[in-house]
Amino acid sequence: MITQTTSDLSIELAQFRRDTRTWLEANCPAEMRQPMTSEDDVCWGGRNFKFSSTAQRQWLQTMAAKGWTVPTWSKSYGGGGLSGEQAKILAQEMRSLRCRSPLASFGIWMLGPALLKFGSEAQKLAHLPKIARGEIRWCQGYSEPNAGSDLASLATRAEDHGDHFIVNGQKIWTSYANHADWIFCLVRTDAAKKHTGISFVLFDMASPGVSTKPIQLISGKSPFCETFFDGVRVEKSNLVGQQGGGWDVAKHLLAHEREMIGSIGDREAAKPLGQQAAAKLGLDATGRLDDAMLRAQIAEFECDESAFRLAMERASDLGRVQQAHPAMSSMLKYYGAELNKRRWELMMAIGGSDALEWESDRSRHGDIARTWLRTKANSIEGGTSEVQLNIIAKRILELPNV
Repeated sequence: MITQTTSDLSIELAQFRRDTRTWLEANCPAEMRQPMTSEDDVCWGGRNFKFSSTAQRQWLQTMAAKGWTVPTWSKSYGGGGLSGEQAKILAQEMRSLRCRSPLASFGIWMLGPALLKFGSEAQKLAHLPKIARGEIRWCQGYSEPNAGSDLASLATRAEDHGDHFIVNGQKIWTSYANHADWIFCLVRTDAAKKHTGISFVLFDMASPGVSTKPIQLISGKSPFCETFFDGVRVEKSNLVGQQGGGWDVAKHLLAHEREMIGSIGDREAAKPLGQQAAAKLGLDATGRLDDAMLRAQIAEFECDESAFRLAMERASDLGRVQQAHPAMSSMLKYYGAELNKRRWELMMAIGGSDALEWESDRSRHGDIARTWLRTKANSIEGGTSEVQLNIIAKRILELPNV
């Protein structure tokens, strides 16, 4: 049996790094290497998505064709078939060249990992390639008006009709439900059992009986929705895992969701805070930001941001060798959410009174203020900060219940 030596692997990865950088330099449009300035710069994909530019469309299509929107997925599922080490190199080179992510997707971040673990081969082939190409935009049907932190109390029911279910009920805080094409949804298939009476199903948001109502937030924007199901037919082929086994799927997906929310603490694609502050406030005679207090706050933040980025890389490395603590996602979610809130507090400080503008073209209709207000939800969505701290205390620090 011939084995690959460490030296051979190092040489191979070094060549992969050179080839990757060359490919990115040749294929990533210049516009896609500029810092993001608004929500319009984020490519969500989907049936009805309107690209903000030709470059945004081109970058998605080029990366999808390469399989690098989901680099570690199998090529048969639309991925790049890369190893964990290769995927890490790809991420590093994209960061070095300031290439934007080609696709933001709940399908990639949450549903994809769940399907890879629990889905049938038919479900994987039906959904994963479309996710990888950005053809379908997904939303998450978890929380309900009376089932938030205690998610297992959900009441949306799915009645068994032989080859299909009929779903009735309501979800709340469904992010971007009004823009989504499909939903992955927790439903109750057995009213007599709590956790083992829950199933995990997929269905088209265009199905008869599905409706959404945006929830107006203090920011004036509506990323969240109420979602209603009135006699929605869901084929049994769209049941993921076993009937009554949805809670296991849900827990696996939640870990990936919390890592996804935590990643908002790392915004390398955005223009650095120091540069934004210098452009707004100017420099002193020594070439430093002309506000000593703000300068110190930004320096502290950027040190914490860099440390968090390394922590995420470490968590990813541990995950690949199956050594990550199951509660690590709670740590990343908590700290990433708090870090993002700090970022936008600093953005408000940099902007001063100008950052309070709400509707002018100059402020892009209050983009900074509205985003600052939106970040307050970071410590609620995906499990509140209090819930995450409890998990960390019990499962990592092993503190006693009081």
